[in-house]
Amino acid sequence: MHSSGGPLRFARDDDYMGTMAQETKTGAADAPTLEDWQHWTWVMGRAQQMLMEAWAQSLKTSQPGPAAPPAWGAFPPAFFNAPAGAPPDPASMMSAGADAWAKGLEAWGKMLGLETGAVAEKRDKRFAAPEWRDNPVFDQIRQTYLAVSDRLLGTVDQVEGLDSDSRARLHFATKGFVDAMSPSNFALTNPEVLKRTIETRGENLLNGLANMLKDIAAGQVTQTKAGAFEVGKTLAATPGKVIRETPLYQLIQYTPTTDEVLETPVVIFPPWINRFYILDLTPEKSFVKYCVDNGISLFMVSWKSADETIADVTLDDYVLKGQIDAIDTVRDLLGVEGVHTVGYCVAGTALAATLAYLQSKKQAKKVKSATFLTAQVDFSQAGDLKLFTGPETMKLLEQLTAEKGFLDGRYMAATFNLLRGRDLIWNYVVHNYMLGEEPPPFDLLHWNSDTTNLPAKWHRAYLEDFYEANKLVEKGGIHIDGTPIDIGSVKTPAFIQAGREDHIAPPESVWKIMDHFAGAKTFVLAGSGHIAGVVNPPAAQKYQHWVNGEPFDTLESFIEGATEHKGSWWPRWLDWLKAQDGKTVKAKGSRIPGEGKLKAIENAPGRYVKAR
Repeated sequence: MHSSGGPLRFARDDDYMGTMAQETKTGAADAPTLEDWQHWTWVMGRAQQMLMEAWAQSLKTSQPGPAAPPAWGAFPPAFFNAPAGAPPDPASMMSAGADAWAKGLEAWGKMLGLETGAVAEKRDKRFAAPEWRDNPVFDQIRQTYLAVSDRLLGTVDQVEGLDSDSRARLHFATKGFVDAMSPSNFALTNPEVLKRTIETRGENLLNGLANMLKDIAAGQVTQTKAGAFEVGKTLAATPGKVIRETPLYQLIQYTPTTDEVLETPVVIFPPWINRFYILDLTPEKSFVKYCVDNGISLFMVSWKSADETIADVTLDDYVLKGQIDAIDTVRDLLGVEGVHTVGYCVAGTALAATLAYLQSKKQAKKVKSATFLTAQVDFSQAGDLKLFTGPETMKLLEQLTAEKGFLDGRYMAATFNLLRGRDLIWNYVVHNYMLGEEPPPFDLLHWNSDTTNLPAKWHRAYLEDFYEANKLVEKGGIHIDGTPIDIGSVKTPAFIQAGREDHIAPPESVWKIMDHFAGAKTFVLAGSGHIAGVVNPPAAQKYQHWVNGEPFDTLESFIEGATEHKGSWWPRWLDWLKAQDGKTVKAKGSRIPGEGKLKAIENAPGRYVKAR
C-alpha cells in the first residue's frame, strides 16, 4: 500500500521513530509530494464517506448513528501547518501533536509539583513497545503521564470530609479518568499508531474506523475474532441432553464417560447474568467435561435470557421454580435423597437463600453439599459494583427497562467492562480502532460478549435489597414465598472458593460466607480473578491456590497460615466432594440422558443458551 521510498518521502518505515525524534528537534521535514497529498486526501475522504454511509444506514434502521467528526476543512490551515487550501500534512500534524502533548503534560506535572522524569519504572503493557522509551518525546510523555496519574490517584486519599462510600466513588471516577486520558489511547501520542499509520499509509485508520462503526451498530466492543467459535460445536460441546424445559430454565443431563458414577449427582446453577457455558468452554478448559470424566452424574441449569414472558420474575421464582424445582427433578429422576449443588456468582447468592428456605421447611436433606464459586451473601464489602447502586443508577434502570420490562444484557456487559476499563475497553480502542487490527480468537471473551437480558424487577430488587440494604444477612430480612429465611441456620456442608484478584466478588466479601453459615465449611483461595480463578483446568498448570487446615477467624489469618499449591483447585474440590459421599453406582438406566422417566427434548446445549 505504499511506495518503495516510504509513504511520506520524509522517512523510511524502518527508521520512522528516529526521523520523528529529529523532526521534533528541527521542526521541519522533507516536503510531501503531490502523490502524498493525493493519497492522504483520499484517506480522509474515504473516512468521511464511511461515516456518512453508517449514518444513512442508521436512519434506515432507526438506530442512532455515529457522530461524524468535523470535516478537515473546518480546521484552520494553521492548525495543520499547511498552506491555505491544502489538505493537512500528516507528518507535521503528528510531530506537532506529540510535542504539544509532551509540553501539556509537563505543565500539568509542574502544577502538581512533580519533577519530569522522576517517575519510578513500573510494568505497564500500555507502554511496552520500545518506541515509548527509545524516542525522547514519547519517553517524556510516558513518564510524565504516569507521574501525574499517580499523583491524581494519591490525592483521593488526602481529600478530607469524605465517607468511605464517597471516597470509593471518587477513586473509581479518578482511575477511570486517568485510564481514559492515557497517551496510548490517542493516535497522535501513541508511537505504535503513528508508526503503523506511516507504514500502511493510513490503511490502519480506515480499517479501525470500519471496526468502530461495526461495534457502534452492534452496541458493544468486539473482544474476539468474529466467527471463531460456535456454541454447540466448539463451545458448550460436552455431550448431553436437555431433559426438562420450563419458562425459566432448561435442565441438561450430561452423558457419562465412565462405567461407574457417584451415586449423589451434582447440579450446577450458573449465573443468569451470563451464559452457562463459561463452565463448558473448549474441551481442554471445560469444568463440565472434567466432572463427567471423573465419574460425576452431572446436571446443568441453562437459564432463559429474559424477555417479556419472564419480565416479572423475582427471587422467589429463581429459588422455587428454578433451583428447588431442578433439585427435585434430579432427585426424582435418579431416586436419590439429595444432590450436591454448585452456585456460581449471583446463582450462589440465590443458592444460599435456597438452603436457608429448605432449612426453614425442614427439607435440608435435599442438598447434601453446596459449592460456592465467587459467590457473595454479605455485601458489606462487595467491591466496586456497589458504586453502581445509587439513585442515579436506579433511575437509569427505570428508563432502560420501562418499555419491555427487562434490561438489555449489553448494558450489564458495559458495566463489567468499566470495572476493568484499561483491559476491556481502552485496549480494544487502541488495537481495534487505531491500529486497525482484528482481535485474536479467545473463547472466554467470546463468552464475555455473549450477553443475556435480565428481568428488570428482580435486577432492581437484587441491587437494592442485597447490595444496598444487605438484607440477606439479616434474620428474616428476605422472604421466600412469604417465609422469612435465615442464612445463619444453614448447616449444609459448604465448599467456598474465592479469587485472590476478583474485582467483581472480592475475596474479603466471598469470605463472609464463613461468618454466617452454621455447618462445616472449607475455604479455598484461588489465584487470578472472577473467571480465570474458576476456569483453571489442571492440565493448564496455571496459577495456584491456597488452603489452610488450621482454625481461623478471618481471611487475613487464613492467608497468614495458608499453604500455597501450584495449579488448579479442581482436584481438591473433587476430593472434598467424594469425601461427602463416595458411593458409586453403574452408569446405566436413568443415569443415561433420556433413558429414565424424563425423555430427551433436544441435544445439549439446548436452545435457551442460543436464544438472543
